[in-house]
Amino acid sequence: MPDPVKKITLQNGAVRYRTVVDAGRDENGKRVQLTITKDTRKEVLAERARIVAERSAGTFIAPNKITLGEWLDQWLEYKQRDVEETTIRTYRLALVHIYDRLGHVRLQELTEDQLQACIDEIVATGRRKGGQPGTRLAVSTVGGIMVRLREALGRAVVRKLIPVNPAQFVRVSLADKKTDKRDRDKPKPWTVDEVQTFIRGLEQDRLYAPLLLSLMGLRPAEVCGQRWTDIDLQLGVLDMTNTRTMIGNVKVLEKDAKTAAGERALPLPQWPWEALKKFKAQQAREKLAAGEGYTDTGYVVVDELGMPLNTRQLREHAYRTMRRLGLRQVRLYDARHSCLTYLAVNGVPDVVLAAWAGHTNANFTKRKYVHVAPEDMRAAAAAWDVFHGGDPKASGEKM
Repeated sequence: MPDPVKKITLQNGAVRYRTVVDAGRDENGKRVQLTITKDTRKEVLAERARIVAERSAGTFIAPNKITLGEWLDQWLEYKQRDVEETTIRTYRLALVHIYDRLGHVRLQELTEDQLQACIDEIVATGRRKGGQPGTRLAVSTVGGIMVRLREALGRAVVRKLIPVNPAQFVRVSLADKKTDKRDRDKPKPWTVDEVQTFIRGLEQDRLYAPLLLSLMGLRPAEVCGQRWTDIDLQLGVLDMTNTRTMIGNVKVLEKDAKTAAGERALPLPQWPWEALKKFKAQQAREKLAAGEGYTDTGYVVVDELGMPLNTRQLREHAYRTMRRLGLRQVRLYDARHSCLTYLAVNGVPDVVLAAWAGHTNANFTKRKYVHVAPEDMRAAAAAWDVFHGGDPKASGEKM
């Protein structure tokens, strides 16, 4: 058997030892060979033996020059098989800080320390809009960045581009979490009184029915995606199968429900049911008045000429109404939180709560959407009164 190691004499007279070892095949099936050059024959043979052993064990990682930025591009392309176009855009926006700071670093040279320093910097100076650029970025936002980064690097481990995930143990520091909790104003969902004030102020509004749908737990994209064929006004049932969302607040994207659980049938409460009947009759009158100028698109949320409204237009209409009524401005999506909290506090079973919200996991629904406020705990306070001294009314008379 020929000697796999060759002795090489360099131009300056230095001696090196070199061998070529088969490293398997690349993604395209092309044979990959690695050249090993060391100062001694012993070092060359040891490295050759390591590579052969790791190949046999299935743990060998072939050297490559791909950068983190290039790998993130490949990962996002791979994720397009599984998620919507709007979700890919969200992922790319979440990772823009990583692209900017570490995109040039070779994937195989990326370290946990580099990633931890990057995350610390993003928390401290990552804000780009909605305030003073270069100031602190919300810890929740950074958390989303880390989730996507860990997933992307985990995929690189699966593809045997790197041996371990360097982001696995990267965390936002406890000090940064405390600072964020202390300094950041987090919007609170509407109270029940605020929701009811909004509803009373809408009674004469043309979009009363669609906004009531927002106040029964539907996402804005679900409201805008509703078609009259999805609603049975005889039985009072709404089928949630279609959404109309927006990309970058500019481009409308129509698609099916976000998840399989998002495709659901909901019984209409009495007020939205009656409001939808009146809204359909009003649209019939508007169609008659407009004549040929009317476009019958079949959507529920349309203007006076039948053209569908998008989520931005619905949101802006709601904001104008909030200002007119002197209410705190909250996102329509946050109104969904208020509605689901009300159902939870009033004893709706977890499994029904999750199904109404379009989720598969009831624990996720309660953790993400149920926010118990002091007024929601009045019944608990009354129970404590009974526990401490009997009938609270009787104790009040003694005082």
